[in-house]
Amino acid sequence: MLQIKNLTKVYEGGVQALTDVSFDVPKGQFMAVIGLSGSGKSTLLRCINRLVEPTSGTVIFDGEDVTAASDEELRLIRRKIGMVFQHFNLVQRSSVLTNVLSGRLGYVNPAWSLINRFPPKDVQKAMVELARVGIEDKAAYRADELSGGQQQRVGIARAMMQDPKLVLADEPVASLDPVLAHSIMQYLEKINQEDGVTVLCSLHFLDLVHRYADRVIALNEGKKVFDGLPSEIDDEKFKEIYGREAERVG
Repeated sequence: MLQIKNLTKVYEGGVQALTDVSFDVPKGQFMAVIGLSGSGKSTLLRCINRLVEPTSGTVIFDGEDVTAASDEELRLIRRKIGMVFQHFNLVQRSSVLTNVLSGRLGYVNPAWSLINRFPPKDVQKAMVELARVGIEDKAAYRADELSGGQQQRVGIARAMMQDPKLVLADEPVASLDPVLAHSIMQYLEKINQEDGVTVLCSLHFLDLVHRYADRVIALNEGKKVFDGLPSEIDDEKFKEIYGREAERVG
């Protein structure tokens, strides 16, 4: 499904965000990516769909070389990769329904999307996806009228409008309280288990990793330092990932 080979990213100014990271993700897996802030988690996820351009290395998704894809090829590849963002990335002044429908932009005539015209079947699908995350009654609300947890549910519904094979969730619960965090993670779990969608989710908290992830990749200063089961992260491995001064909770 997904192959990451020797992925490296150096930002302008010489900041080394990723160094020679390699791993494979089989279809249907729920993988957590963990590490301290600045360890390269977001860069890794964004290199997969080339929201960030890798400096070197290869990303193969569904048999296609993402890193070598032309603009048109990349547009078609991105149809199959949904993205859920930490800060929701919604158009705050637009309605919830319009935000969800934007997940179909890779499928409809661009001229239609400029005037918010979508086929009736897409509008129907958007309402179904809103119902799945429990906020179909908010369809006509502006995005900025919703709570943080509700906005993240809109983000998940938008991602599912793409009929994705892969969802990249970049710190999706970092700005939510623990109760809301579990509710959002449960929606991602349902997508993974019921729809068979592969999920890569960057997380801070190990209790969420143990509860939801099949497998864990850990980064430290842009280097992969662990690849295995959540249960295999013992105290020594924890300190390797988070530093000797870190205190383990969860």
